[in-house]
Amino acid sequence: MKASMSASASAATGPALVGADAARRTRVRILIVLMLFAATTINYADRATISIAGPDMARELGLTPVQMGYVFSAFAWSYVLAQIPGGWLLDRFGVKWVYAAAIALWSGFTLVQGAIGFFTGLTAVVMLFALRLAVGLTEAPVFPANARIVAAWFPTRERGMASAFFNSAQYFATVLFTPLMAWIVHRFGWHHVFTSMGVLGIAFALLWLQVIDSPRRHPMMNEAERDYIEAGGALLDMDGRETRKPGQIAGGHVGGTHVGGTHVGRTLRQLLANRMLLGIYIGQYCITVLTYFFLTWFPVYLVKERGLSILQAGFAAVLPALCGFIGGILGGVISDILLRRGYSLTAARKIPIVGGMLLSMSIIGCNYVQADAVVVGLMALAFFGKGIGALGWAVVSDTSPRESGGLSGGLFNTFGNTAGITTPIAIGYIVQTTGSFNGALVFVGLNALVACICYLVVVGEIRRVELNGA
Repeated sequence: MKASMSASASAATGPALVGADAARRTRVRILIVLMLFAATTINYADRATISIAGPDMARELGLTPVQMGYVFSAFAWSYVLAQIPGGWLLDRFGVKWVYAAAIALWSGFTLVQGAIGFFTGLTAVVMLFALRLAVGLTEAPVFPANARIVAAWFPTRERGMASAFFNSAQYFATVLFTPLMAWIVHRFGWHHVFTSMGVLGIAFALLWLQVIDSPRRHPMMNEAERDYIEAGGALLDMDGRETRKPGQIAGGHVGGTHVGGTHVGRTLRQLLANRMLLGIYIGQYCITVLTYFFLTWFPVYLVKERGLSILQAGFAAVLPALCGFIGGILGGVISDILLRRGYSLTAARKIPIVGGMLLSMSIIGCNYVQADAVVVGLMALAFFGKGIGALGWAVVSDTSPRESGGLSGGLFNTFGNTAGITTPIAIGYIVQTTGSFNGALVFVGLNALVACICYLVVVGEIRRVELNGA
């Protein structure tokens, strides 16, 4: 009887204790993901400055569509080439300081682009191209760092939502900044778009240093939250320092070419030889084709193909971007709900990705309608689907080797942002050759289909990779 009463008391107080523990847990991880969201918003706004300034810039500098395609692609050339080195920097020197330096540097290069107006002709084009290369170079560590921070700060069942939230900032950047930048171009000229965004980014870099730290050391975090996220699968360490052997620094042996005790070249070979990861990487390339169409040619499409003014195009871009943002949040919510309801990690990630990519193929429908409102509506539907399917960084957090998260994320982003090189140039040639954007929209839609095939046929089970010899 006594034992029964004791059991009953335990059962009654158990939920209460759990509730009390939840009540006293801090929520610092919410602040962290808000900082990631803000950093990614500024990141994408700085990428998009060139598309908003593009029509006026092309007219002032006398650029053809093919030349504009190459200028649009300049960012991605260096961004792609710097992904592996950027991941190595994260592994070696730590996320907090590398990230802060990246924000300050890319913002500085963005600001300097405002001075291009003092030059003319080929000199102006070369300087603009070089500065866009510099922006791409310095933005390279950001998304691998985002994935590492999410893996360190969030339990598995919250990781989909957290990743989708910071990734959705690419759309929020358009919602918030595209009308503002279009107004700046209309009112003050295209040069001032770059200076205003540069100043904003430099100020944010200072805020970043005050807020971001590893879960093991963050002064605002209590033990209850730390225990909760660790029990849920959070890695707790953004940089791998706590589990490192004596004589090593972040990411490897002092003065060596090792990352987490494993040679960089051997690590890369193992990552590329993994069928699951290779399918994820190729799928990300195809998904990112849609992103770069929106970041580069979409405003030009509205102005040249649909006859809108740059101010009208800036506001017309808001609805697709807003739908992409909502879709991005919804994709993470759906994925986490599926996990909580007992679906496997594989199903919880693949269902939103495949469904979203199929929906994004509606972009091809713009070729068959005349009304501008319907075109914007179809674009909105396509980017809503793209947002739902943009769970690649959650998958990176789920699959990256613990000791080489920076390299894995860098390799993933290398594949994805190769689309930033090929997409603007391919669309430039399509438009110049055919005289319209019809073929360009088919090109974008078919890439969404290939992304579906990658996840359905190639990827297989989604699981964390273990490296040999690590």
